[in-house]
Amino acid sequence: MTSQTSPLHAEHIADGATMVDFAGWQMPMRYEGDIAEHQAVRTAAGLFDLSHMGELMVRGADAAAALDYAFVGQLSRVPLWGAKYTMMCAPDGGVIDDVIVYRRDWDHFMVVANAANREVVLSQLRSRIHEGGFDAAVEDETHEIALIAIQGPAAESITASMCELGAEDIVALKYYKASNVLLEGGIHAFAARTGYTGEDGFELFVPADRAGAVWRLAMERGDAAGLTPCGLASRDSLRLEAGMPLYGRELSHDTTPFEAGLGRIVAFGREGGPARGDFVGRTALERARDEGPQKVLVGLSGEGRRSPRTGYPVTDADDRQIGIVTSGAPSPTLGHPIAMAYVPPQLAEIGTEVVVDVRGRREPMRVVALPFYTRGG
Repeated sequence: MTSQTSPLHAEHIADGATMVDFAGWQMPMRYEGDIAEHQAVRTAAGLFDLSHMGELMVRGADAAAALDYAFVGQLSRVPLWGAKYTMMCAPDGGVIDDVIVYRRDWDHFMVVANAANREVVLSQLRSRIHEGGFDAAVEDETHEIALIAIQGPAAESITASMCELGAEDIVALKYYKASNVLLEGGIHAFAARTGYTGEDGFELFVPADRAGAVWRLAMERGDAAGLTPCGLASRDSLRLEAGMPLYGRELSHDTTPFEAGLGRIVAFGREGGPARGDFVGRTALERARDEGPQKVLVGLSGEGRRSPRTGYPVTDADDRQIGIVTSGAPSPTLGHPIAMAYVPPQLAEIGTEVVVDVRGRREPMRVVALPFYTRGG
């Protein structure tokens, strides 16, 4: 039973959103329509409520070392106001969650976890800090913070126009960097140039009790630029076009970063390069790297009218199942069906012809490079 609501719940109801249960939260699925919201992000800007994501604060003299041990990325090398995409893995190398870690001070990091995995990431962080004897502590501040994202070509000008102080910092901000700004109305915000749509954009971490004011400010300042409130449905089709994996679809405890095509984010350290100590999952991930993946995440593109969906079988020309679709949809931008799927490495070559069983109909598709869509590409 759903027990949690976003601090923006009243705004969503007032805007006529269709609400759904998502990872134990009441969140907007859509407002006026999935396609219109998707296209607004690609051509103008979209406004998202991401307040269901977990914000876990890690503080202490050993905070950096503790995160180096807890995650597969080397977080101690993230500069002040920098951000890094990384994963928490189990000792057997399976993915527990994919997260973004922001460095807010030399001894203060913010881990943004998926809503469904917040509690397990919190528990694992505390366990791993204790296990390693680190001088650090974790606090779950999810319910004190609202996360609002503005994504799209007009995101920079809209976000800058919302600032009472710091508009120039928004314009100057590089990708995967963050800054403190003061929004109109004296609202403090931690602004990051990150996102999950394949477009330029910003994520604003603001006090939960000021979330409604920030949402309305964004709508007011973005109205002329075409800013549109967007729900979970368009967020999913946008990230699929951008080839970004989703936990529970492309990522799970049964998948390693190497199988998901993200082995590059595992920092083992190298001779003559940055030193790296032990981290949870290292031995299993070294073995996975050396032995090679048993399955590979690929992009699939089709010409038919029917789109693959999560869980649909992928078969070869002889109707033998060779894989499974993890995500699929008709691409609003490209105008044809796209999907991501796990297949054996020998069938992952670009151009390989496969078949997807779409509710009993055999739909031919071919393996293509990810991402399907690149901004400016």
